[in-house]
Amino acid sequence: MSLEDVLEWVPERSVEGELVRQIDFDRLPAHVAVIMDGNGRWAAQRYLPRAEGHRAGIDAVRDSTELAARLGVKVLTLYAFSVENWKRPAAEVSLLMSLLKRYLRLEIETLMRHDIRFQMIGRDDELSPDVRVELNAAVSRTANNAGMRFNIAFNYSGRAEIVEAARRAIAAGILPEELDENRFGALLHTAGQPDPDLLIRTSGEMRVSNFLLWQIAYSEIWVTDTLWPDFRARHLLEAIVDYQKRDRRYGGIKPQPVVVGR
Repeated sequence: MSLEDVLEWVPERSVEGELVRQIDFDRLPAHVAVIMDGNGRWAAQRYLPRAEGHRAGIDAVRDSTELAARLGVKVLTLYAFSVENWKRPAAEVSLLMSLLKRYLRLEIETLMRHDIRFQMIGRDDELSPDVRVELNAAVSRTANNAGMRFNIAFNYSGRAEIVEAARRAIAAGILPEELDENRFGALLHTAGQPDPDLLIRTSGEMRVSNFLLWQIAYSEIWVTDTLWPDFRARHLLEAIVDYQKRDRRYGGIKPQPVVVGR
C-alpha cells in the first residue's frame, strides 16, 4: 500500500491526513493487536443500554479493519469475546453472538474487496451451531485472499491457548528436548503469523486481560482513554506514529559509542 491508497479514504486536509504523512510505510508494525474495551462505559455515559455500546463498537471495527488493510498492516487481531465473558448476563452474551453473525454477513464483501483473509482464534466448540456456520463461511470465503490477515479472538483465553498447545505437543509425541519456542509457537492459533509488534488497548485500562500472552512478549503497548465505540482512524494512526518513535530493543541494549580520549 502507499500514501495515496490511504488518502483515498482519509481526508487529505485533516488531522488524519497529517498523521498519515508522518508514517514511515517501510516501518509499519507487521501485526497490530487490539483489546477493544469500553463499550459498556460508552453506553452508560449516554444513559443507554449496554447493548447500544456493543452495536456502536461495530463501526470502530469496520474503520480499523479497512484502515489497517489500506496502510499495509500484515495482520490485525481484535479481541472480541473472552472465555470470561460467558459470565455476563445471558441477554448480553446472546447479543454479542448476534452482532458477530451480523457483522460477518454484512462485511464479507468488504473483506473480499480489500483481499482480507479472515480467521477466528479461540475455541469454537463451545459456540452454537449457527455462530459456527457464519464463522466457517467467512473463513472459507476469504481463504484464498492474499492481503491482510484479520483475526477475531472470540471465546479466547491466552492461558487456555498455551495449555492447548502444550497438550498438542504431548499428543504429537514431541519430546521435551525437541520443543523450542519456534516449534511451540507453531502449535498456537497464530501459527505462521508474526507476533504483535503493537498492542493497543482502549478505555485507559492498564492490563492485558489474558490476551495473546505468549505472542505479546515483546509488543509495544499503546493505551488510550478513548472508549472503543469512539475509536477511529485518527487513534489508530496516532498509535502507529507513536510506535514508530520507539526504540525496540527486545531486552537488549544498543552498543554505546566508543569515546576515544586525546
